[in-house]
Amino acid sequence: MAITPDEAAKVAHLARIEVADSDLEGIASELSSILGFMEQLNEVDIEGVEPMSAVTPMLLKRRSDNVTSGGDSVKVLSNAPENRQGFFVVPKVVE
Repeated sequence: MAITPDEAAKVAHLARIEVADSDLEGIASELSSILGFMEQLNEVDIEGVEPMSAVTPMLLKRRSDNVTSGGDSVKVLSNAPENRQGFFVVPKVVE
């Protein structure tokens, strides 16, 4: 599929990219080669091929989902700059 310089200018305008008129011919050629490659990919037979997000299989590390009491609040609050009556103290942000 051949892209004309006018179409390349329209794409650049839609993408909010400033392109000099002297560069439009080269950009049109590059866009045409990209679309040509995409047409080649459409010819590949992918019947029976499972979609994948990566070339190598990746398994997420999982932990058991256990209900707890939420941990030790004394340890958690020991990291806070200021705490009062078992809660974090933060500056007032709304008047």
